[in-house]
Amino acid sequence: MNKGVCWLEGSILPLEKACIPVLDHGLLYGDGVFEGIRFYAGAPFLLDEHLRRLRDSAQAIALSVPWDDDELAGITAAVVEAFDGDEGYIRMIVTRGEGPLGIDPAPCKTPRLIVIASRLEMVNHAARTHGVRLITAATRRLPPDGLDPRIKSLNYLNHILARIEANRAGADEAVLLNAQGRVAEGTADNLFVVREGRLLTPPVIDGALPGITRALILQLAADSGIEAREQSLAPYDLHTADECFLTGTGAELIPVREIDGRTLKICPGPVFQRCSQAFRKAIRKYCGGERR
Repeated sequence: MNKGVCWLEGSILPLEKACIPVLDHGLLYGDGVFEGIRFYAGAPFLLDEHLRRLRDSAQAIALSVPWDDDELAGITAAVVEAFDGDEGYIRMIVTRGEGPLGIDPAPCKTPRLIVIASRLEMVNHAARTHGVRLITAATRRLPPDGLDPRIKSLNYLNHILARIEANRAGADEAVLLNAQGRVAEGTADNLFVVREGRLLTPPVIDGALPGITRALILQLAADSGIEAREQSLAPYDLHTADECFLTGTGAELIPVREIDGRTLKICPGPVFQRCSQAFRKAIRKYCGGERR
């Protein structure tokens, strides 16, 4: 079983043979954007939504994406076909391309596209079944006047520092607050809580990435008769929640059992289970398969 494959410069290669120049500004300065896309039964899940967000991120940093959606979809399909398995994770990356040392992007004339298919398991089966442990990180989410949270750039150092805190605390994930002390998101996922039957998630204005899975869960919950909305949250709302769970392309849906040493009332809870069932149905609808 291979570790994964990568489309690069028109060829599909094993991951260990895929290389880029050291002067690529994506490597040197984090100058680029990306999307993570799951595929099930050999079909990318919500590809159109991911490509739209990729283009929005690129537009926001004045980065040209010279491949149209049909080309990107075709490359994605080829990478999935070359992958050893019908279920996995795609990382689509567009960098500013190669240029001289120095942060000025003007000399970078040719953007670089990288499309990887591999496996990604953010937590083990036991954690998915019984729930994960979270801490609130001391590292704060970057404010929108520094880097808009809607941009999925290649610079994740802010989140990496928060994840280091989680690792050192023996937790599975960290929650980032914004400068005002409101809940923003996890290091690689969005966050939902359930309070008195209502499903709540932090708004983008508080620093949350407008996640594709997050948007889907809000819609699926509403379709299932669950009151669901964006609402600003404080650590108090996490500590006293009836339920909590994480969502994301990589995460899918992960229940939370403990936050900052406080054990939540129920995990996994009934709202999480209803959302999880609806999520699996959505996968079958879009892809003809589901996570095993």
